[in-house]
Amino acid sequence: MKNIKDIIVSKETLLREALKIIDESSKQICLVLDKNNKLLGTISDGDIRRALLNNISLNDTVENIYFKTPTVANINDSKETILNICKVKKIHQIPIIDNDNNIVGLEILDELIVSSSKPNKVILMVGGLGTRLRPLTDTIPKPMLLVGGKPILQTIVEKFVSYGFVNIIMCIGYKSHVIQDFFEDGSKFGANIEYVLEDKRMGTAGALSLLTNEQQPKEAFFVMNGDLLTNVNLEHLLEFHMQNDAKATMCVREYDFQVPYGVVNIENGKIKAIEEKPVHKFFVSAGIYMLDSSCLEMIPNDEFYDIPTLFEKLIEEDENLISFPIREYWLDIGRMDEYEKANREYHDVF
Repeated sequence: MKNIKDIIVSKETLLREALKIIDESSKQICLVLDKNNKLLGTISDGDIRRALLNNISLNDTVENIYFKTPTVANINDSKETILNICKVKKIHQIPIIDNDNNIVGLEILDELIVSSSKPNKVILMVGGLGTRLRPLTDTIPKPMLLVGGKPILQTIVEKFVSYGFVNIIMCIGYKSHVIQDFFEDGSKFGANIEYVLEDKRMGTAGALSLLTNEQQPKEAFFVMNGDLLTNVNLEHLLEFHMQNDAKATMCVREYDFQVPYGVVNIENGKIKAIEEKPVHKFFVSAGIYMLDSSCLEMIPNDEFYDIPTLFEKLIEEDENLISFPIREYWLDIGRMDEYEKANREYHDVF
């Protein structure tokens, strides 16, 4: 059972401070206690991401965002009982209390299970032409461009493997032999790598229709573009998806756009206000997704089909779709200036 001294906060703790604690702790949670050591609630990475989506400031206290009815276990509960509670409730951490409701520790599901690898598959879209990075991509596919002295795709694979996601499928196309010759079966990277060859452009979702019956995921699975560098916590993404019982989860990034002029608000021809160079904020797709395995049934066979089209179809059917805001490092290497930026920043970030 984990010591909890480093993850205890009060209702008056700033969201910014709680975020720092979660980022720096392997426990990935804060416990909100009162002055008598009684558990008031918990704060997870997911709670903070939802707060950011609702425009709550990092300088606000945690009082209005922490989860006030957390699931707990008793100090006398067996390991099997605690495991069963975690699985039924779909929670990753569970606070432990004594018979007087005092907090005494924390159990973490992964450590209770003691499993080194996870069954969730990772599907990487690495078949694009990379035309915006020519002439660099005249001889090699974009995911194999060197950043920090190694291919972009190697960094992605190593990141997934570090979280225990070792079952990887690469959807390949342009210069596919370069990728296959480098990664082979993935064993030298601690992964099990298989390949799906696109002989025509299939889109970010269409390639999923080419998976064999053996390759098709049975659990929730990752889909990610092969030209991204990110430090997103992949376990948090999977947890967030499962805890929200989502059909599909889209990672999103906040994008700011400043209008370079004074914006005039007009009603019925009359000027009501002037806003000088306003900044508009949007959430944009980050090219990383988690999909329930049942989503595969919605993808047409052997046709061009994009992930946004799949999400539009799921929206039409009123499925539970959620967003996962990325606040960690993220860079889409699609243009030459982004490629140069990635090489400048790589060693500081990774």
